[in-house]
This record gives sequence, structure tokens and C-alpha cells, in this order.
Amino acid sequence: MFWLKTELWTAEVVYTGFGTPLLQGAIAVQGKHVVGQGPLEELKRRFPEAEVVPKGKALFPPPVNAHTHLDLSLHPRYQGPFSGFIPHVVAHREKRGLEAARKGLEELLASGVGAFADIVFHDEVMAFLLEESPLPGVAYYEVFAPNPSVAEEVFGKVRAKVEAWRRKEGRVRVGLAPHAPYSVSAPLLRKLAQYAQAEGLPLMVHAGESPEEVAFLLRGEGPLAEVHRRFSRTPWEPPGLTPVRYLHALGVLGPGTALVHGVQVDEEEVRLLAETGTKVVLCPRSNAGLEVGEAPLALYARHGVEVALGTDSRASSPDLDVKNEALSLWGKADPRLLVRALTRGGYRALGLPTPRLTRGSPASLVHSL
Repeated sequence: MFWLKTELWTAEVVYTGFGTPLLQGAIAVQGKHVVGQGPLEELKRRFPEAEVVPKGKALFPPPVNAHTHLDLSLHPRYQGPFSGFIPHVVAHREKRGLEAARKGLEELLASGVGAFADIVFHDEVMAFLLEESPLPGVAYYEVFAPNPSVAEEVFGKVRAKVEAWRRKEGRVRVGLAPHAPYSVSAPLLRKLAQYAQAEGLPLMVHAGESPEEVAFLLRGEGPLAEVHRRFSRTPWEPPGLTPVRYLHALGVLGPGTALVHGVQVDEEEVRLLAETGTKVVLCPRSNAGLEVGEAPLALYARHGVEVALGTDSRASSPDLDVKNEALSLWGKADPRLLVRALTRGGYRALGLPTPRLTRGSPASLVHSL
């Protein structure tokens, strides 16, 4: 009789997609399938003849890249002060589009993710993702409109596009992405949030990313004032609120909202995010390259905020492999938090079920770090 060899795959952290990530855990693999999971010592007793095979820092289900800009995949990478990033993207705008998005999606697939979230600027990219993406995820249509006088007009156009795109949803859902508190006017932010909540649309917004953003919203000061004048051509009346408080006042926060970056936040703002059920997507390598600081992961964990990880774009990060985001934080935070953010946090931010590594699961679903 032929017996399949059993191996106990182990790592610093083992996560099967449910429960708490385990320290000193393992996954029992026989042939091409998982046959058990749990504490390493328990599995040694169940499978006394099995070989223990170390697999690195972590074992987990397919990860999620919860924040990308695929259509920026042909942009040169920018590193420097945050205030120079938007002008950098604009300066290379001819590289933005469908060709870049195709290249970015290929890179995502090669990285082994199980799902993704993308910010979509061009209509043709939205059509491409809805019709051709083999991965599940959310394509968030980006809205950039700081002039309040055109809020009604812009909202009408956005709503018409979204309604047409939703008829083509399959693996990929349609969402809305008001770019940031400083680049979308208050009346338009409020309208987009109300529309998203009424229609059950996922919402994603960049916020709390930089000290420059905080200064601009509080006092109308700093380099973002020039960026705003360039695109709005209307006077800016600062709300006198920090980004998260401002979004809360406009009704943008909620369980269907994912806030990207969340670096510049205080404890009261973190409590607001927790109380409203808002998810937070961290992009640590982009934040480092744009010199904006590090997100308070421990503070988010203390208040129970669901955290995910994303790479941001090739314009601000070296690659689109979200596992490298977790590696960049390894040793700086509880590794169990990082592995959960890499997997379940991402799926929950996108409103998708988390794959589970249980008896009978294909061993190919077990990813490592």
C-alpha cells in the first residue's frame, strides 16, 4: 500500500484565515492537500512520523493587495516630499492608462494575491478590470474635483457612469474613490458618501497621509494650498478640522469605507474610525518614500480597527507585491497583526470572504513570507 508523506509546515506565525494567528503553529500537508492545522506540538502528536519543515516568517491564505493604482504602473518612481508627488504624477500623465493597468495587473497576478482593490482614473481601465480581471476585487472610480461650484455637475456624471458599470459587475465590483479631503469639495464629498451608502457601494478615500494635508485642512497653509489653487481656482476656506474629523463631519466614515494611509491620526480619530466601523489600509513603503511617517499600527489594534495592507502605485513604491509591505514592518509590530492585515483585514476591507486553510484545502493555497 502506498502512503503519502506528511509534512508539518511551520513558521513564526501560522494563520488559517479564521481565529487568531498562531505563534508556534503548523499546517499538516499530505501530498497536495492540507490535512490538519493547529499548534505545532499538537500536530506532532497527531502525525508522529511527519517531518517538520520550516517555511519562513509566516504561513497564510492568499494575501490581499487592498490599495493599488494599476494605471500608474509605467510611471517612474518618485521619492521625496509628499507635496511633490501629485505634480510628479501629472508631469507623467501620458504614461497613465490602459497599457499601464494591464502591466500592473500582470504584476499583481505574479505576486500571488487572492484579491485586490484598485483606484481607477480612466473609463477604459474600469471596463478592462470589469471584463477581464481573473481576480476578485473592487475597482474604485476616482473623483478629483476641488471646486465646489461644479459639485452637482460632477456628481451627476459620476452617478451615470457608476450605474452603467454596475451592470457589468462580476468578479470585480464597482466602488467610489473621492481622492482626498483636500482634492474633493465638501458638497461633493457629502453627496458621494450619501450615494455610496444608499446604494451599498464600497468607498475608498486617501486621508491622514501627510503633515501637509493636516496643515492645509486646519489652517489652509503649506504646499497643498498651491496644489489646490492650481486645480480649483477658487478660494479655500479650511474647515479647521483634521482629516478624519472632517470626513466624519461630512458623513464619509462608515463600515463600507476604507481609509487609505491613516498615518497622521491621533487617538480620538482612531476611536472615531473604530466606532464607525471604517477600515484602514496601510501602505508603509509608499509612506516611507514620501517622507510622511509611519502609521500607528499598535494604536489601531488597541481600538479594534480593521487594518489591511496595500502597495499604493509604482509611482511611489518599488513593486506591487503586498507581502513586501508586511516584511517592511516585520520586527516593528506584533507579527500576528501583520499577517491578519495581509489576509483577513484585506478581504474584510473589500467585503469578500476570507479563504480558509482547512482539511482538504489545496496546499497551493498556503502562502509564505
